[in-house]
Amino acid sequence: MILRIFGVSFAVTVVSLVVAFLYGGPQALLLVTILGILEVSLSFDNAVINATVLKRMSEFWQKIFLTVGILIAVFGMRLVFPLAIVWIASGLGPIDAIDLALNPPADGAAYFPDGSASYETLITDAHPQIAAFGGMFLLMLFLGFVLEEKEITWLSWIERPLEKIGKLDQLEVVIATVLLVITAVFIAPEDKTATVMIAGALGMITYMIVNGLGEMFNVAEDADEKSTGPSDLAKATGKAGFFLFLYLEVLDASFSFDGVIGAFAITADPIIIALGLGFIGAMFVRSLTVYLVRQGTLSEYVYLEHGAHWAIGALALILMYSIGTHVPEVVTGLVGVVLIAAALITSIVRNKRNPDAGDAVDNAERVSSTA
Repeated sequence: MILRIFGVSFAVTVVSLVVAFLYGGPQALLLVTILGILEVSLSFDNAVINATVLKRMSEFWQKIFLTVGILIAVFGMRLVFPLAIVWIASGLGPIDAIDLALNPPADGAAYFPDGSASYETLITDAHPQIAAFGGMFLLMLFLGFVLEEKEITWLSWIERPLEKIGKLDQLEVVIATVLLVITAVFIAPEDKTATVMIAGALGMITYMIVNGLGEMFNVAEDADEKSTGPSDLAKATGKAGFFLFLYLEVLDASFSFDGVIGAFAITADPIIIALGLGFIGAMFVRSLTVYLVRQGTLSEYVYLEHGAHWAIGALALILMYSIGTHVPEVVTGLVGVVLIAAALITSIVRNKRNPDAGDAVDNAERVSSTA
């Protein structure tokens, strides 16, 4: 099972490392290895959340996400996205932007007479709006989870009170807006205040539109199924599946922002970044997602989803804070890993104390899927 699921990822990793060595020798090989490890360590929570959404989708849309979606993740976010930032920020054409990325002049003078910008500089300068958009999208996802009423809680001492106040209509929007204003006014550089506000607002709007459309069509299709009789395949199909697919793509983009920006602290070479973050990192995230879905891990270890959402909340706050102060990538990665590990350990302890708990959750999911 493990070899079948992770086999492609291991093969892609070997090929990527060989290409890196041929491209830039031992140094490129080392950099690609570091970036691959960075991306995987940052993406445990991403895989868990992907799995929670993926298990709600029909087999057709699962395959679409695991094929077309991974291409978007590899080439779109890890290769085209950084180049697109350069196109927009510099006003260069696509060819010139690629040339600047692959052959960066020492002082940027080939493109900017005052020598004030380079490919890496342009990417770094775009960090505030990228972090604001991704941070607010992830924050809305986190708030939507912790404020809704749940049958099982992990950190009950804080999750139960949050569920109670979560009954206030649109509370997550209020909290997110307040945090966005605080970030823009007190954390962001003065010349980036308006930019951060606009980007953060767009992140919130994107979440509400994509998530709202997915839920709307999911409810509509559930009603159609009930009218025609119960089904064992009561999973998102058609428009509901499509919007869940879009939701997952935006979610993956939001998760990848910190990795892409953090990669430029290691190298500005887009080929090395694509090999490390895209081909190695993104493929392992895909395999881990498949493993979690196929093995029913989320049903067995019920606190994993909670830990992943708390990791998302921490990542969102780190992204917002990083607008004004650099946060080492190792901190971002460790926070997610620690929370996921804590959720896994407490799930194991829970299962040992109550061996029938996992079966009860499985049965509840089967009932809900056929209701």
